[in-house]
Amino acid sequence: MKNETMVVNAIRVLSAEAVQKAKSGHPGMPMGAAAMAYAVWGREMKHNPADDRWADRDRFVLSSGHGSMLLYSLLHLFGYGLTMDDLKSFRQFGSKTPGHPEYPHTRGVETSTGPLGMGISNAVGMAMAEAYLAKKFNREGFPVVDHNTYVILGDGCMMEGLSHEACSLAGTLKLNKLIALYDDNEISIEGNTDIAFREDVQARFRAYGWNVIDVADANVFENVEAAIKLAKLSDKPTLIACHTAIGFGSPKAGMASAHGEPLGEENIVALKKELGWCDDVAMSFAVPQEVYDVTAAVAEKGACAQKAWEEMFEKWAEAYPELKKEWDVWHSEELPVDLLNDEAYWHFEGKAATRNSSGEVINRLAARIPNLIGGSADLAPSNKTYMKGQGDFSAEDYSGRNLHFGVREHAMACIITGMKLHGGLRPYCGTFFVFSDFMKNAMRVASIMSLPVTYVLTHDSIGVGEDGPTHQPIEQLAGLRAIPNMLVFRPCDSKEVAAGWYAAMTEKRPISLILSRQDLALNEKSGPAALKGGYIIKDGEKETPDVILMASGSEVECCVAAQALLKEEGIDARVVSMPCLELFDEQSAEYKESVLPNAVRARVAVEAASTLGWHKYVGLDGEVLGIDTFGASAPYKVLFKEYGFTAENVAALAKKTLKK
Repeated sequence: MKNETMVVNAIRVLSAEAVQKAKSGHPGMPMGAAAMAYAVWGREMKHNPADDRWADRDRFVLSSGHGSMLLYSLLHLFGYGLTMDDLKSFRQFGSKTPGHPEYPHTRGVETSTGPLGMGISNAVGMAMAEAYLAKKFNREGFPVVDHNTYVILGDGCMMEGLSHEACSLAGTLKLNKLIALYDDNEISIEGNTDIAFREDVQARFRAYGWNVIDVADANVFENVEAAIKLAKLSDKPTLIACHTAIGFGSPKAGMASAHGEPLGEENIVALKKELGWCDDVAMSFAVPQEVYDVTAAVAEKGACAQKAWEEMFEKWAEAYPELKKEWDVWHSEELPVDLLNDEAYWHFEGKAATRNSSGEVINRLAARIPNLIGGSADLAPSNKTYMKGQGDFSAEDYSGRNLHFGVREHAMACIITGMKLHGGLRPYCGTFFVFSDFMKNAMRVASIMSLPVTYVLTHDSIGVGEDGPTHQPIEQLAGLRAIPNMLVFRPCDSKEVAAGWYAAMTEKRPISLILSRQDLALNEKSGPAALKGGYIIKDGEKETPDVILMASGSEVECCVAAQALLKEEGIDARVVSMPCLELFDEQSAEYKESVLPNAVRARVAVEAASTLGWHKYVGLDGEVLGIDTFGASAPYKVLFKEYGFTAENVAALAKKTLKK
C-alpha cells in the first residue's frame, strides 16, 4: 500500500512539474484527482498497456481535459509509451503531450477532450456501444463484450448544459456499465463554485435515474476503490461524488490559483516535502523504481486478463463461426458490399425531397451494412432517419438499431462520436439543419479526430417555408464548410443523395448531408459523378461555354431552367452541380479545369444561403446569387421568388456577367 501511495504522489508531482516547465497548464485538478485516478487505473480498470486497442478493454475518458497532465502521468507510469521526455515537452509544438488530450495523437487517449461536458457525453456513447455490441455478440458462457466505461469529470462539466442532456439519456437507458467519478473540489477559475453553482448535483443525478455514491475523502484511493466495486453491482449508471482538494499537498491546496496556472518552484518544493516525495526536493521529473514496479504489476495483470479473453474469444469463434464472421465485418473499416457497382442502390424514379430519398437510402444501407446504427433528436418522422423493422434501442432492449436521443442535439452529436470511438459501429444522427448550431462543437472535435460519423441535416434552406427565419438556415452552410476536415454534401436529387451516403460510408472523416424539404427532379447525369464534389450535370453545345451556372441542392434545378432560357437567346450555358466543395477542391487541376475552365470568366453561383465562400469559384467577374439576410415566414415557392431564386433572375445575372 505504501508503494501504491507513491504512485498517487508521482502523479501529483509529475503533473505539477510538467505544468511548471511549460509555464502554462492546470496543475490543481491532476493533484486533487490523483487518488481517484489510481483507484481506477491501478485497482479496478481492465486494461493492457501493451495493447491499447484490445476490443474488450475498459474505456477511460478524462472529461476534465484541461487536467491533461493527469492522463499523461498515468500513461507514462503505466507503460503506454509516453516517456519522461514527452512529459517534459508538455504543451510544446509537435509533442505527444498537447495542452488537451488528443485522439489518436497520443497512444492510450480514447477521445479528444477539453470543451467541457463533451467527454462525459462521449462516454455515454461508448457505454451505449458496449451495451449494443454485448447484446449482439454475447452468448451464454461467452461474454466477449463485457467492459466498463470510466470517466472523470469536474464542476465545469457539471455546469455545461451538455452534461445534463447526455446524463439524462444515460439514466433513461440504464447504462450500468458507465461509471462517472465527479471531482467535487468546489473550485472553478473565478473562485469557489458557490458564486455560480449551488445545485445539489447528487440529487440531480438521482433524478436522472443514476446510482449515486458519496465518497467524503477521495484523497484516499481505497475509499474510491470501494465505491467503484459498489458501482459495478448497480443496474444503473453510477456517479461517484469524490470530495477532493484542488492542488492537494501544495500550499495552494483548495485555492482557485491552483486551477489554471503553474504552482511556482517554491510551492513545488513545498509539495514534495509535504508528500515526503524524495530526499533531494530540487530534483525534477525523478520517479523511484518502486513506483514503476507497482504499475508494471498492474500491466502484467492486464496482459493476463487480455490473454484469458483471447482464449475465450477463440472458443466463442469455434462455437459460433457465423457470429465470428459478423464480428470481423463489424470491426472492419471496409464495406462488406460493393455499393459503387450496386445498380439497385443507385436506382430512383420520379421527384423526391432529398430528405425522403435519404430515408430510402438509409434503409437500403441497413439491409447491406449490418452495423449501421443511428437516429434523430426527436425528429425521425421528419428527418426520415428511421430504419424500418430494425427495432428501437432502449433500456428494455439494447438490440434495436434505431436510437432515440430526445431533444438533445449537442449530446446526440457527442454520443455518436463516442460510439464511433468505441469501435464496431457506423453511427449517424439527424436533426433540422438550423439546429446544427447546437451540435457545432461536437462536429468540430469529430473533424479534429477524423472520425467518419454522419450528420443528417434536413430542411436545408428558406425552403423550410412557413416556419420562418428561426428555422431557416442561412449562415450554416458556410459555417460547416469552414470546419477543416468536414465534408459538407448538399445533393440536388436522389442519386446525389446516394453519392453522399456512399461518401459517408467510405470517407475517413465526418460528413454532413444537407437535405431538402421540397421535391427535386432527377437529373440524367447525376449519381456517382457527384463523388468528385463538382461535375457537369448539363452541358451546352459548345466545347467552351459562354457562361457557367453552378449550384448545389435545389438551386441546380433553377440553373437548368435558366440554361434553357439563355439558349433561346443564343447564349450557351454549362450547368455544374457542386454538392461538395471540399471534394471538388481535392480533385486534380486537370479535372477542375475541365469542369470550370479558366477561360470562362462569366460565371454565376446560386445557393439559397450565405454567399460566403462562393467567390473563389466565380472570380472577380462572376456573380453569386445567395441570401445574406435572414429569411421570412411564407410558403417556400413564394420565398424563392421573393429572394430571386428563379430561372429568369439567374439568366439575367448570366447576361450581366457576359457584359463584364
